[in-house]
Amino acid sequence: MQFIASERLIMRPVRADDATCLFRIYGDPATNTFNPAGPYPDIAFAKTRLAQWLQGWQQHGFGQMAIYDRLQPQAVIGFGGISLRPLADAMTWNLGYRFATEAWGKGLATEFCQRMLDYAFDEQQLKKVTAIVRPEHLVSQRVLLKAGLALRGQIADIANVTPSLFYVLKSEEWHRQRQDMVRRHISR
Repeated sequence: MQFIASERLIMRPVRADDATCLFRIYGDPATNTFNPAGPYPDIAFAKTRLAQWLQGWQQHGFGQMAIYDRLQPQAVIGFGGISLRPLADAMTWNLGYRFATEAWGKGLATEFCQRMLDYAFDEQQLKKVTAIVRPEHLVSQRVLLKAGLALRGQIADIANVTPSLFYVLKSEEWHRQRQDMVRRHISR
């Protein structure tokens, strides 16, 4: 796979030369306001994380992606994707993303999530996608709901902190939502 596009975004698989951009976004304290682990401490940490993401691509054929604004394709504005992650006692396909602060407030996260879910269910034939968000991160909770995921409970995924919120969307739910959207559009 080379690229995935939406109305305003272009996404491509991460590459080894993305470490500087990854550190710029994930090392920014503002993008980690709700992350108990805090920002990436240095470029070496970003390179290690990037190597893990690249390994995920080799193992599964999809994973984390670099995100660009179609109007400014020279600069990475975020990273995200669907990757295999342990959750409680099972492995799950988890949707995650992080955008640079200059991309906030434009609906890009919702657009990204919707396109990734299309990709997950229509092109990769996944049966279920999960997402985890901190309970105080209200903006991300709204993004997940707009994208079609449903809150299913809490999960103690990080030691010694309040449990995270656990969202799920199953393939059959996604297809039913898409059919409902088409019916509403046709009936106008």
